[in-house]
Amino acid sequence: MTLDVFSKKVAQADAKGEFLSTADLDALSAVVRDGSKRLDTVNRITSNASAIVTNAARALFEEEPNLIAPGGNAYTNRRNAACLRDMEIILRYVTYATIAGDASVLDDRCLNGLRETYQALGTPGASVAKGVLKMKEAAISIVNDPNGITAGDCSSLVSELASYFDKAAAAVA
Repeated sequence: MTLDVFSKKVAQADAKGEFLSTADLDALSAVVRDGSKRLDTVNRITSNASAIVTNAARALFEEEPNLIAPGGNAYTNRRNAACLRDMEIILRYVTYATIAGDASVLDDRCLNGLRETYQALGTPGASVAKGVLKMKEAAISIVNDPNGITAGDCSSLVSELASYFDKAAAAVA
């Protein structure tokens, strides 16, 4: 079962038969304080998801044209569409992890077994990982744009967001 950061802290304390510690409460308070930033971050990524995926794929195919050449893993419209769909799914689960403040939803629902699936299909994991990292660059660029977003230091949230992309890239490589 996937838990958000609040449920996870409660489950951990319950398993030990303890109250939530001061450190747990401080960490949860920080999540609440940063709630608007999380919503802004996810909204920006969601609003730009199509461009993030499309531009990342375009950049990947420019660097690795063999992927879209005859015999390549993204050759034919059907395979190309499947590639874009997979990139979109990974991006969507990164946003779920960001809003939850926890990577377990990304691990459990998206990444678990993904490398094995790609290996079975003959999909080059290193290329998928490169595409994920291109989405990371685009998403972070959009999130770091200070216009129309809740004021404040977002460096820890951006670092957290980056870690979800890095986790996804490592899982498929």
